Amino acid sequence: MGPHPAVAAIRLAVRRVLHDILNDHLTSRVRPGPQLVGAHPDRTPDRTAERPPSLLVLVACSGGADSMALASALAFEAPKLGVRAGGITVDHGLQPGSDLRADEVALRLRGLGLDPVESVAVTVGREGGPEAAARDARYAALDAAAERHGAAAVLLGHTRDDQAETVLLGLARGSGIRSLSGMAAVSGADGRYRRPFLQLDRQTARKACMVQSLPVWDDPHNADPAYTRSRLRHEGLPALEKALGKGVVEALARTAQLSRDDADALDAWARQAEASVRDAAGLLECAKLYALPPAVRRRILRRAAIEAGAPAGALFARHIEEVDRLITGWRGQGAINLPGRVVAQRQGGRLVIRQG
Repeated sequence: MGPHPAVAAIRLAVRRVLHDILNDHLTSRVRPGPQLVGAHPDRTPDRTAERPPSLLVLVACSGGADSMALASALAFEAPKLGVRAGGITVDHGLQPGSDLRADEVALRLRGLGLDPVESVAVTVGREGGPEAAARDARYAALDAAAERHGAAAVLLGHTRDDQAETVLLGLARGSGIRSLSGMAAVSGADGRYRRPFLQLDRQTARKACMVQSLPVWDDPHNADPAYTRSRLRHEGLPALEKALGKGVVEALARTAQLSRDDADALDAWARQAEASVRDAAGLLECAKLYALPPAVRRRILRRAAIEAGAPAGALFARHIEEVDRLITGWRGQGAINLPGRVVAQRQGGRLVIRQG
């Protein structure tokens, strides 16, 4: 008799991602051959002799159901592929006793057989609001841990439900198609972050923990209406499902993938077009920018603003629209102030974006 369907589902998702990680590392060292390209996700690549002997994959674990299910699946699947599996838990210091809880999570990870395991304390700032500041501090800690341990990848337990919430939050911000594309299955420097559960719902992960008798911790912040995502999770999405019927979460997750495909194509177009709209001095020529489709032109403007020092997380659609008006609605208006003390202004038919 095989494992419970929920356990089988999370293990299969992790197995597929581990194969992807192995193939990525193999193809970075050797020319891809027919045994790697199109390899079946349930079969180990044949080139085991070429596999790095100390490949390490970490799981980021809060102690919640999603990340505990992920940790258990990684602990089960990694040894079968000759991969070392470790875990990182981050103490944000936002609740009383958070340090003790982080130590408890680390103990649970070691109990699963993960090694190395580390509990990392961070200081959460205030920039961008509490949720964004906690996320920034967490990813900085995960990046540092991955570098410190030489990890090939860090697995994250975001589920299809998290993806649906992210799409709705992007829609509420009105930030364009990239916001609607949600979280990528692979992201970060050199594809460091992997999200195996984006096609699985939150209930599957919770069920997997229950049938394996894995203790989980439910973060009270996830039920606190003071946080936007919490209100969306407990009020917004249920209201949408009541009004529109079941399947909203799946539809939003599907929208995320379709939007990501479109956004990636437009980003590639913008990268190719950028060189053609700069003069010999590297300045953007307004007439040539005007001739481009708006979606391509605004991507070029956004890239230019970020290169000038504007923080990507603080650069919203409304900022880029104002800069775009210097090209499409020029009436002699003055400079546009952007986040990061960046200034955009039109000078002699050129668009100059620089630190003010």
